[in-house]
Amino acid sequence: MVTAATIGEQLRLAREEQQIPLRAVADETRISVHYLEAIELNDFNRLPGGIFNRSFVKAYARCVGVDEKEAVEGYTRYMREAGDTGEEAGSTRFHSVVYTDTPATRSPILTVVLAIVILAILTAAALAILNWYQRRSTVLHQQTSSSREMITGNYAPYGLLSPDGSGDLDIWKTDYEQVLQ
Repeated sequence: MVTAATIGEQLRLAREEQQIPLRAVADETRISVHYLEAIELNDFNRLPGGIFNRSFVKAYARCVGVDEKEAVEGYTRYMREAGDTGEEAGSTRFHSVVYTDTPATRSPILTVVLAIVILAILTAAALAILNWYQRRSTVLHQQTSSSREMITGNYAPYGLLSPDGSGDLDIWKTDYEQVLQ
């Protein structure tokens, strides 16, 4: 193998000697072609940084048959010469955020009070609807019962419809007029 100045050049030369396309290395290592090109060009600022850079260099070296330990040492040496350590490369560009550390927007007591108020309103609404429905059913039942009595002839408060057919027509007429009102 021809000796190269940087780790990126060494990896590229090893890949080209074996006539392995960059896409094949990307498929085997599951590293983006974009990142592999950055490694070959020693443009490590395009990589995620820190331990990822080391892992990418190590996986690339393994794929093309270069000693992994020497590749990582070459990467570390290159970064040190560039004024950056391998662990710190790119770490200032990425900042992890833990969303559970954010302060609560309202107190838990207020949340409980709001929940109780909402439940009370829903309960009152349900009871009001139930009361309305029961009243409506009762009125409808009473209207239906009185109508049914008038139709079947059970409406004879004064004995108007006796079994023999006799009865006072004046009383029947008065009762009929009261029903119509």
